[in-house]
Amino acid sequence: MKTILLLLLSFLLSCSSYTPSSLLSRSKFLKTASSSAAILTLLPPLFPSPASASSAIPVGPAPPFSLPNTRDSGTTTLTSLLATKKWTILYFYPGAFTSGCTLEARNFSRDYDEIKNLNAQVVGVSVDSVEKNKQFCESENLSFYMLSDAGGNVSKAYGSSLSIPGFGTFSNRQTYLIDPEGKIQWVFTDVESHVARHSGEVIDKLKELQGKA
Repeated sequence: MKTILLLLLSFLLSCSSYTPSSLLSRSKFLKTASSSAAILTLLPPLFPSPASASSAIPVGPAPPFSLPNTRDSGTTTLTSLLATKKWTILYFYPGAFTSGCTLEARNFSRDYDEIKNLNAQVVGVSVDSVEKNKQFCESENLSFYMLSDAGGNVSKAYGSSLSIPGFGTFSNRQTYLIDPEGKIQWVFTDVESHVARHSGEVIDKLKELQGKA
């Protein structure tokens, strides 16, 4: 149990720190650790599994929020997203510049034209600072922007947070599909185990929900 806990804490520390070479240096560790989800399932008394972390959020009205964004335009609110009359892909991720989060963001950006054709927009959320998230967006030349959930309050409201004693709160890797009326129509809870194909899964689910499948 002690070894498992140390692995988990090492992973979370890797999510919260960044240097230009850290992405590559962490890859070996992430391969051996497999994924945070695999470790979390071994620690039910302390940390919820990805599936149980969002169990408190049913399909229904999305919790309101107001968070600083990486577009140098102040804050983004749920209301402002709904004002676009688009579907919103609100995805939570543990930390910018980590391997899984980078892959997930790259794939959403790669598929963004198809997502736009489905009248949808992508917004990422993590507990990282605005500055770090902005660097992440610029470094990866992403087609969308990120929100900074300092303290993890919005992550908690969406049932998508992991609180680690002594290390604070992190956003769990989960994705919410919110329709133009502000209702959560689908929640992807087990994203960690299939990050590489997640963007395609989101597109397929959007088509299904919109009757275009």
